[in-house]
Amino acid sequence: MDIMTDKNLPEPEHLPHERTVNLFGYLILGIAVALSVFQIWQGISSTISATYFRPIHLCWVLILIFLHYPLVSNRKSHLYLVGRVVDLALCGLIVFAAYRMSIFDYNDINHLFYGLQLPDMIAGCALLLLLMEGCRRTVGWVMVLIAVLFLSYSAFGDLLPSGFAIKSYSLQELIQFQIFSANGVFGSALGIAATTVFIFVLFGAFLEVTGAGKFFIDLAFSIAGKYRGGPAKAAVLASAGLGSISGSAIANTVTTGSITIPMMKKLGYKPEQAAGIEAAASTGGQIMPPIMGAGAFVMAQFTGVPYSEIMLASIAPAILYFFCTLLYVHLMACKLNLKAVSRTEAVISVMKDGAHHLIPLALITTLLMMAYSPLLVGVAGCAAILVTAALRKHSRIGLKKFIEGMKNGALMALPISAACGAAGIIVGVVGQTGIGLQFTQFVMDFSGGYMLIALGLISLVALVLGMGLPVTAAYIVLAVMAVPMLSDFGLPLLTAHLIVFWLSQTSNVTPPIALAAFAGAGVANANPMKSSVEAFKLAGGLFIIPIMMAYTNLVNSDAGFVDLTFSIIQTLTIIIAIAVAIEGYLLRPLTGVERLLAFFTIPLTMLNPFGVGFLGIVIMFGLILVQWRGKTQEA
Repeated sequence: MDIMTDKNLPEPEHLPHERTVNLFGYLILGIAVALSVFQIWQGISSTISATYFRPIHLCWVLILIFLHYPLVSNRKSHLYLVGRVVDLALCGLIVFAAYRMSIFDYNDINHLFYGLQLPDMIAGCALLLLLMEGCRRTVGWVMVLIAVLFLSYSAFGDLLPSGFAIKSYSLQELIQFQIFSANGVFGSALGIAATTVFIFVLFGAFLEVTGAGKFFIDLAFSIAGKYRGGPAKAAVLASAGLGSISGSAIANTVTTGSITIPMMKKLGYKPEQAAGIEAAASTGGQIMPPIMGAGAFVMAQFTGVPYSEIMLASIAPAILYFFCTLLYVHLMACKLNLKAVSRTEAVISVMKDGAHHLIPLALITTLLMMAYSPLLVGVAGCAAILVTAALRKHSRIGLKKFIEGMKNGALMALPISAACGAAGIIVGVVGQTGIGLQFTQFVMDFSGGYMLIALGLISLVALVLGMGLPVTAAYIVLAVMAVPMLSDFGLPLLTAHLIVFWLSQTSNVTPPIALAAFAGAGVANANPMKSSVEAFKLAGGLFIIPIMMAYTNLVNSDAGFVDLTFSIIQTLTIIIAIAVAIEGYLLRPLTGVERLLAFFTIPLTMLNPFGVGFLGIVIMFGLILVQWRGKTQEA
């Protein structure tokens, strides 16, 4: 990849405005690399206080957004140059806003009594609007519209009917709260995006340029490729390893899917099945420790729970999710009578060439478990990647690759920071107006006090939000609205957040707008809607496991070993029951009675009526035994 040009645009030999494009390519390169250097320096030194660091980070990000995502993206358009002039003018306005915030005296409370000075008011309004435009360019209109809706509620809430009405806030009060305080745009969501998340995104970029990503894919194929449906199982394993590193289920679907999907199709999987498998596996990468995507770091900030504890609580659910996906993949392969790949590279050969790539992951896992700051762990991880890559000639990178990693890391972080800044608006409005309490009361009333119904309502809200928001933004919005309600049901704080975090992932695989599945369909040349149906089926664990978190001790850190083990067995039983009931296949095709028993097992084990839920486990074990004996007799 040529690091001197916009990476998302084609590179014909002669294009209109070619000199302008090249000039902006060098400008983007310089500013992106400088941002990565600044972030690493701040991560090590913590010289600048959060009050001033967060505005600097956001303004830097917005400048890059307006340069990297042009107003007029079509280079052949006669408006391209006009659009570029507008982009530069907006960058100048961002610099002005950054300057006003850098000299603003937050210790002087006169602005609370007498209002903001006119230049500060202009800077605050400009930054709010420019953040909206930056969100529009990076994550789409939905995030903008939701933020505008919440701001409108703050400004005109007094016009609403009784029960929803609130005290309205003036423009002066909104700007003071949203821009010149740590309660709105520059709240905890942007704070964690500007520190820990950015560094781990950079970590992922370095893994890619050093060839570690290819190593993980090769390792997955060497482990699972020789089994029935091997490429599909390898796709699941590879995505588990790479999903959290990429930070995006869609990016992971396209990246690993470009290798795994053609192999699955060649083996005999239908295009829609191949796309669905990759989308479900890539989505699961976001919930797989040690790096669980940006949302997990935000969760640590919201809950005050150490990241190491979140990581430990997530290990069992993540393994159960990938077991669920692998089970569906295996059942598909059995039903289609697919064979194993004839030849796969030996594990020892793959490890011989790339085992050193495991050192950085082992290092960050160890440091996170030792409760070191995630920010410092991320910096140490970036350094470890470069050092370990230098140990072997074939993975050693030069200056050009290093700069490419620095640039790509900054550009990959742009949508996350923009979305978290806009999500901060929503979090601020919830705190300023108290709308979260009203939402909690509404869901409680509508659910009739039944937690299962409340979880269903939260799932629907998560789907709607996820159709237009990145996962991290959807989680932040849902957390401030739904976690208090789940806490009212008596759930521990971490459990409530993990439920919301998992449900926030579902939009990637759930029709009618399943973004990761649609991306996979594009790679597989498959029908997008059918692909999303397959992905929804394969990713059933995203719905099952949060429910089990609520009804069992699956993620309860206070639970003993026996309770945790029983919770895992319960969840495993339900996963198997749902899979075989839907597919109609276990070790051989199910009879009608066997299928009905599998369906009956699900509510019995999940809801545990009259304390006899263990009978569901007994029934499923008996069904497996009957299937095994029947298969043995047939053989």
